[in-house]
Amino acid sequence: MKLTIIGGGGVRTPRLIPALTRRAAALDLREVWLMDNDAEKLALIGGLCQHMAAEADAPFTFHLTTDPHEAIRGAQHVITAIRPGLEIGRATDERICFRHGVLGQETTGAAGFAMAMRSIPAILAYARLIEEIAAPNAWLYNFTNPAGLVAQALHYAGIRRVVGICDSANGAQHAVSRFIGVPLRRVWHTVYGLNHLSWTRSVRIDADPDGTGGEEVLPALLADEKFIAATHMSIFAPGLRRWQGAFLNEYLHYFYHRDEALAALMAKKETRGEETQRLTADLLARLRATPDPDAQIAAYRDVMGQRSKTYMAHARGGADRIKMEPIGEDEEGYAAVALGCIEAIATGTPHYTGLNVPNNGAIAGFEDDDVVEVSCWIDGNGVRPVKVGGIPEPQYLLARDVKQYERLAARAILNRDREMAVAALAVHPLIGSYPLAEKLVGEFLAAHRDLVGEWA
Repeated sequence: MKLTIIGGGGVRTPRLIPALTRRAAALDLREVWLMDNDAEKLALIGGLCQHMAAEADAPFTFHLTTDPHEAIRGAQHVITAIRPGLEIGRATDERICFRHGVLGQETTGAAGFAMAMRSIPAILAYARLIEEIAAPNAWLYNFTNPAGLVAQALHYAGIRRVVGICDSANGAQHAVSRFIGVPLRRVWHTVYGLNHLSWTRSVRIDADPDGTGGEEVLPALLADEKFIAATHMSIFAPGLRRWQGAFLNEYLHYFYHRDEALAALMAKKETRGEETQRLTADLLARLRATPDPDAQIAAYRDVMGQRSKTYMAHARGGADRIKMEPIGEDEEGYAAVALGCIEAIATGTPHYTGLNVPNNGAIAGFEDDDVVEVSCWIDGNGVRPVKVGGIPEPQYLLARDVKQYERLAARAILNRDREMAVAALAVHPLIGSYPLAEKLVGEFLAAHRDLVGEWA
């Protein structure tokens, strides 16, 4: 197998290497290609990855390139994890949003739209290239934010072998695995909603393949204050937790605690984008400063640890981030989602996880071609969402409104349609004002004209 990572100079890429090494034999992995259009960053991060692979006696060859054709040609599986506009683009979006008194978060609301303006055309170009020169029936696994909206646009554009991946879709599964000490492979969760707007209503231990049977543990855990304190559920108000009766995706904090989240974010000296820009610059400077691989790995772990600790710190009162990864041999972090899918498709071994895929009847009330975040089975035949059926009305109504925004936003970006973009932001629950939407779209287009071009 040839596996390609587009955006391979990204700071999260080294986290893939241990998992790739462990799974190499099962995948028959022969080549790993990292492609990035930033040659220096690729050399620094890619060099670190090469050292990690060599230290682990990885059985595959490792390649670095700035040429997407070279990277994609003949690949069976392609991971996309790019950031058009870099961290400075994210910081610009956040500051525009804060000037207008709305949340600035790169996957949620107005700033999520601005990120999608840059991400969707770039990912679509790679997807077209994959169709043209990758191996027959190659699959694309997209991590680029906003993952659900990107997947929706790709689906509208006719790209079919694509999976939107976000590790937060499996937050409940990971949290239960960690808290009760059960390996992740024994934990089954039923997640539904949209990317960064999802709920988990059931977690079973040792369930049957259809998701029934086994031991249902989630209701008891949601009533256990120790479990709440040990997970991000602690950022939600007690009454809200009781009302929802589900494990909440952490990004629902921006909806259910909108005002306090906005106030906390606007009070910070740095936006999250500015913070990650500073931390990334620090990491690259430290990697440049020493040729010693061990010192480079230490620098990487230090900076990424700082980045993880400050994730959603506004909601946690400055406390360190709660560890959410699974236990035992499954401790691969975000890499497990993509590599689990790749292994299932390549070997035919069934795999169960939460993904962003077309609904196809899984969640009642959504169109078949609506990309939703839902539990899925993956095997040699592809991806099959699990039928969830009806969901509680308050959750459905919120998700329906955000889905209306996503439909409009995806089509607006594909067609460079300014009026449709304004309509998209106007219907978003976190904006809800047409004049405000006009101002935001105008400023985003002006700020990122070099990347997104002129819109009609």
